[in-house]
Amino acid sequence: MLGFAITQFWFSVGLMAVLLGIILTAVAYCILLERKVSAWMQDRLGPNRVGPGGLLQPLADGLKFFIKEDITSSRVDRVMFVLAPGIAFTIAGIAFAVIPWAGAVEIGGQRLWTQVATIDIGLLYILAVGSLAVYGVVLGGWASNNKYSLYGGIRGAASMLSYEVPMGLAILVVVLTSGEVRLERIVSQQMGTTWNVLLHPLAFLILLTTSFAETNRAPFDLAEAEQELIGGYQTEYSSMKMALFYLGEYFHMITASAFMIVLFLGGWELFPSSARTGWTWVAWLNDDPSWAAMSCRFFIMSGKIFLFIFFFMWIRWTLPRFRFDQLMRLCWTGLVPVGLVLVALVGVLVYLGRPISIWATLGNVVVFAALVLYMAIRSPKLTGRQPYLPALDV
Repeated sequence: MLGFAITQFWFSVGLMAVLLGIILTAVAYCILLERKVSAWMQDRLGPNRVGPGGLLQPLADGLKFFIKEDITSSRVDRVMFVLAPGIAFTIAGIAFAVIPWAGAVEIGGQRLWTQVATIDIGLLYILAVGSLAVYGVVLGGWASNNKYSLYGGIRGAASMLSYEVPMGLAILVVVLTSGEVRLERIVSQQMGTTWNVLLHPLAFLILLTTSFAETNRAPFDLAEAEQELIGGYQTEYSSMKMALFYLGEYFHMITASAFMIVLFLGGWELFPSSARTGWTWVAWLNDDPSWAAMSCRFFIMSGKIFLFIFFFMWIRWTLPRFRFDQLMRLCWTGLVPVGLVLVALVGVLVYLGRPISIWATLGNVVVFAALVLYMAIRSPKLTGRQPYLPALDV
């Protein structure tokens, strides 16, 4: 009976339940972490009254959302109004299924993968699921029957759809370099050579930047710019409906962080090119299928995700929000051309049979130098905020 249960299918089902519990708990405590990080950056204490050090604050916040009055305007499209936050949360919560979390583990003589779904198109699955996130934002704004909400939904759709283009180009750089679309094989390829962030740092920066826009995080959160749109597409929402939007945002941050770690930072590998050291403990950590090694790999992956989450929050409380025209200009006149050049560079290296070499890094350096030179010599555009405006003929 036990042998029947020890299969990849049942292991994946159990892993899914465990990961959902861990991630949902992490989502709740990400809210506390955000409040603590903002307090630290603003030289104040933050939540510290509910539980020791404020650790029970997420429970208090959840209870508050449950007992708050759920106000629904009589003018909304009720079906879509209720469906939108559910879509936003669900879409954010199903992308984690193809993330390889900790390699292989051996149970009852069978080697099983710590991955809910080991599919050949894992990378394409994440792109497809991520592109559906726009529906929650658009439907939330449209169903609210509010001009400000609709405008916020349109802004969100424009930014999310636009930034999927440079995101796809950055991911294409990794696909061409590794020749794989299975995420676990991309991790294995990096462990055997070096991390993709060292080969293509510009592609990593593009993916990181687009992740801010895809998750509607500052400084790219124009879909909910309070000074212009009250609360954007969330204006008419309250109680648990509003909470689902916020929880979906943090869920998306965790998934996006894991995705970037798998593509560019070697997944659960502790440091770049660790396999070349020949150290016994490194080989055990990277490849051993024991429970102890798998647990260590999972903690390494979790630690990297934590650093990304902290970086997301650090940027939010450091940089001011962009204007919408600046957001679009950065995408279409900045990230997209640079992404196309990087794809062409990798294409040439693949043709020459040197996709994983120092030439990839040198090519990125040349592209970055050319970009800096262009920005230095180009004439500034008139956007209405230059310190010296041309004189008017009166």
